[in-house]
Amino acid sequence: MTNKENNKLKDLIKEYGVKDMNDVHNFVKMLTAETIQTALDAELDEELGYSKYDYKNKNTKNSRNGYSTKIVQSSNGEMELKIPRDRDGDFEPQLVKKHQTDISTIEDKVIFLYSQGISTRDIQKTMQEMYGIDVDDSRVSRITDKLLPLINEWQERPLQTVYAMVILDAIHYNVRENGIVTKKAAYVAIGTDLEGQKDVLGIWLGASESSKYWLSILNGLKNRGVQDILIVSVDGLSGFVQAINVAFPQTEVQRCVIHQIRASTRYVSYKDVKQFTADLKPIYKAPTEEAALFALDEFEAKWNSKYPLGVKSWRANWNELSTMFKYSPEIRKLIYTTNAIENFNRQLRKVTKTKSAFVSDNALMKLLYLTTMSIIDKWTMPIRNWGMILDNLMIYFGDRVKISL
Repeated sequence: MTNKENNKLKDLIKEYGVKDMNDVHNFVKMLTAETIQTALDAELDEELGYSKYDYKNKNTKNSRNGYSTKIVQSSNGEMELKIPRDRDGDFEPQLVKKHQTDISTIEDKVIFLYSQGISTRDIQKTMQEMYGIDVDDSRVSRITDKLLPLINEWQERPLQTVYAMVILDAIHYNVRENGIVTKKAAYVAIGTDLEGQKDVLGIWLGASESSKYWLSILNGLKNRGVQDILIVSVDGLSGFVQAINVAFPQTEVQRCVIHQIRASTRYVSYKDVKQFTADLKPIYKAPTEEAALFALDEFEAKWNSKYPLGVKSWRANWNELSTMFKYSPEIRKLIYTTNAIENFNRQLRKVTKTKSAFVSDNALMKLLYLTTMSIIDKWTMPIRNWGMILDNLMIYFGDRVKISL
């Protein structure tokens, strides 16, 4: 829970005088009832086409006609609701139907189905077949829109002062915008704090991946309290290193070796790819930078005449590719590839693969958020051998680590 959420909850607890477990139970029931009541009123607003007191937008002879009281069973026990009525008697609420007496877990079911990447059409069919509940596209959207304030607070929550490692990457999706399908990048940052715990620091939707957008994200992390990052692992995007150096000048940058291999083999004939990549192993598997440079010399002597661009890319990016050699094997294993974030992206794709295009940025963001919450719930343990890794980091980075412990 964020500080903002915590303060809101404290204010409500104080306002309602919550002192014991019975008070807690009644407090939760009251919040649930108020939430359902607001949703019922919103249904009537949609039915009539105008909100309460907004008479200038009223285009119907029908109007509100008070409430009728109804007792229903919920997951928090019996609950009294006020069902809104209209003068014509045409309004039939969908959230709590006329003869429905049990409202438990309806919205949880919809949000769960949505989090599994199931389309709104299939959610409608499933809810009708299994529970006899009519849930059309607009209602699914209204229910899941309740996630948007949570997403916003999650994206703006305060972060740790120092992160040992941060991995940055982007995954791309098709999103409809003004009737046209456009390519959007979901920028992802996964951080490891000084206790060895991983967390997704945020997901941001933007245009196609660019160093300029990454700079805005890095500055956003600073605005949320991040003062220092020891090591950042990145792919080979042009300008990425410069963006990191501007936002965090002291940060060490490690370019992902796997991305570098893929980039260099673009210039290689298919029949030579297997041998070419095999000859690269002595470079990035070398125990020291000196041994790696010797292996690179041998690699260049063998392949430079045939694939000069493939060899040149290793020389050109060596400053960032060789960062890992100064660290212990335990740290090197964590930073030399962006595998951690690619595994995360793979889990996102499992849920989003059925979507050829999302109807909006919000639709995409809601699904990414729900999936992310499911993934990070499983990140309960610190990274293996973290004590040894932290000892090494304290030697390499000195007071930059000690200040935050």
